[in-house]
Amino acid sequence: METVRVELGERSYDIAIGTGILEGLGEKLKAFGLSPRIAVVSNPTVFPLYGERLLAPLKESGVDVLTVMIPDGEEYKNLDTVNQIYDDLLKYKLDRKSALIALGGGVVGDITGFAASTYMRGIAYVQAPTTLLAQVDSSVGGKTGVDHKLGKNMIGTFWQPGLVWIDVETLKTLPGRELLAGLAEVIKYGVIYDKGLFDFLEVNKEKILHLDNKALTHIIRRSCEIKAEVVSKDERESGLRAILNYGHTIGHAIETVTGYTQLLHGEAVAIGMYREAVLSHLLGFVGKEQVMRIKALIDAFRLPSEMPPEVSFDSLLASMQLDKKTVAGQLKFILPEKIGAVRIHKGISEKVIRESLSP
Repeated sequence: METVRVELGERSYDIAIGTGILEGLGEKLKAFGLSPRIAVVSNPTVFPLYGERLLAPLKESGVDVLTVMIPDGEEYKNLDTVNQIYDDLLKYKLDRKSALIALGGGVVGDITGFAASTYMRGIAYVQAPTTLLAQVDSSVGGKTGVDHKLGKNMIGTFWQPGLVWIDVETLKTLPGRELLAGLAEVIKYGVIYDKGLFDFLEVNKEKILHLDNKALTHIIRRSCEIKAEVVSKDERESGLRAILNYGHTIGHAIETVTGYTQLLHGEAVAIGMYREAVLSHLLGFVGKEQVMRIKALIDAFRLPSEMPPEVSFDSLLASMQLDKKTVAGQLKFILPEKIGAVRIHKGISEKVIRESLSP
């Protein structure tokens, strides 16, 4: 098992990465001094695969475990689902020393974190991510939240987990489309921070697609290291952490306009990364060859780069203007300067943005 540390003073925590480690989470939790009454939040897709592997050791160690099942899908990442969790926690009498465990992908993790941050004004929670996207991105960093019909992740908190427990073996049951969507976030880390990671993805594409354990562990660990370093320097996104939003200004808008049902998050981010690279080129910040290299890697992992034909520029712009990253009406974009380095830029004209989104 490998460990990456997120350094945040009193809120510091470990990211544990290994194969076949899910059953060991219960033993690890003994050191946290929690109430013997906890809740595992999952969904009907993930729980049948991994629920008993997680629950059995917990129960054997004397923990009283409540299972909270929420619907599967981004369209259920809302306050109605959070209220369902509150109902179960209150009926089961979880207290301030209790903890929640998020067993699932990014939606489960985001909702569970938000519920934990607000239940009794904040209780502990643990991330046990089972998708690549959650393992490399959403489970780390303490961003929690739910969607609103007018915008993605518009309601949320910063609430750090006590532990992130990544079992690489869970990727073996992940649908192929979900695996590819997670790779979009890995590509993002390469573009914004680490040319070596980007190079590794280019060279080891086949190993990754064939779920080679060593290759997967490397990209997960390196992605977590990058995010841990960025979050440790800027926990609440006042500066540096904004670079993690590369591809997300356009990507989130696409998700919102299409009702969170047409594209997976990583697919929308892949489109956003290419289009924001095009935007950077139009502004003279990055060369065409770098843009095409980004597109080639997106294409190599069978991710989309073209805008959905039914999405109009006006609807996309309206959604982007409601984005959390917008300040005083000015859209903020993360724009590549080269593979491994980006800049934060705002005040771009609608004309240039429109051109970057054109076929």
